[in-house]
Amino acid sequence: MPKLFITGATGYIGGDALYAIANTYPDLDITALVRNSDKGAKVAMQYPKIRLVYGTLDSIELLTTEASNTDIVLHCADCDHVASANALIAGLTKSGRKTHLIHTSGTGILSFEDSETNTYGVRREKVYDDWDGIGEVTSLPDLARHRTVDKIILGSNEASAGNIRSAIVCPPCIYGPGRGPDNKRSMQVYDMVRETLKRMKAFVVGEGVNMWTQVHVQDLSEVFLALVTAALTIGGGKATWNAEGYYFTESGEFCWADVARKISEIAFKNKLINHEGVDQVSKEEADEMTPSGGYLWGANSRCKAVRANKLFGWTPKQRSMLDLLPEIIDDEAKMLGRIRQHAEEAAEGRILK
Repeated sequence: MPKLFITGATGYIGGDALYAIANTYPDLDITALVRNSDKGAKVAMQYPKIRLVYGTLDSIELLTTEASNTDIVLHCADCDHVASANALIAGLTKSGRKTHLIHTSGTGILSFEDSETNTYGVRREKVYDDWDGIGEVTSLPDLARHRTVDKIILGSNEASAGNIRSAIVCPPCIYGPGRGPDNKRSMQVYDMVRETLKRMKAFVVGEGVNMWTQVHVQDLSEVFLALVTAALTIGGGKATWNAEGYYFTESGEFCWADVARKISEIAFKNKLINHEGVDQVSKEEADEMTPSGGYLWGANSRCKAVRANKLFGWTPKQRSMLDLLPEIIDDEAKMLGRIRQHAEEAAEGRILK
């Protein structure tokens, strides 16, 4: 059985991808990079057959060695970590075998015009696609987020004298409960909910008419699974790799102002905030709420996921982000102590009795 090496196994994206892959291929020889014994214990509890190696993305020698001994690398950790990307490619190249590298990027790469002009909360009409527009997507300006490592991955086939087949999975705003061994929470819309509950009123960056695309984490994992399945197939399966190995993963668009209004409506109705309506905040104010908040909530990131559908028949099946907002708000309120956990209520009930 071929071997797979995964980074980010305890993270939100990597953890859910691992769930999909390990449950589909229970006999696959999997090695996971974990930071420490606490993280390792969580992986081992859920997947006792998985081999663990301990280190970080800066453990260059370890990454190179593990990559040289595997057939498929699934890189779900930091998408901007240059040294680890180079180490993984060096290891796969060193093996001298035909191997596969599946890298996780992000559609923040499409937000470069907002950053370049320092204008946030405005609507941009450009929509990228990964089929007819693949050449444009793989040659975006160097100033774009994630572009540095994307270029390294795109160059891996040439760097390995044709031995590495690479694919880049590029998710947008991810939501939904993860199924991994540790982090099950996303950030982008969850942090907006958290900050709304803290400041007691919803908000948008600027006018808030900027657009983004969305994907449920469990739908996203089906694309990783399809690529691993292709990598396990002689000749690379149904997937396209290298210059055409770029996969957007979206299930539709949304406007951040619509999200903010919905958060306000639900939170006010549930008495979690005391002000109706939506404030406008500046990029700088958003950045004070959470790192890169102005970009996360104020930029545009618009794309169409054509390739995964054409090649794998990938069709998102999970509920939309707006449909899940009541549960997201409930979970964030519990984390902030605004809503009592069921266990706490049950314990108090037992005491009163």
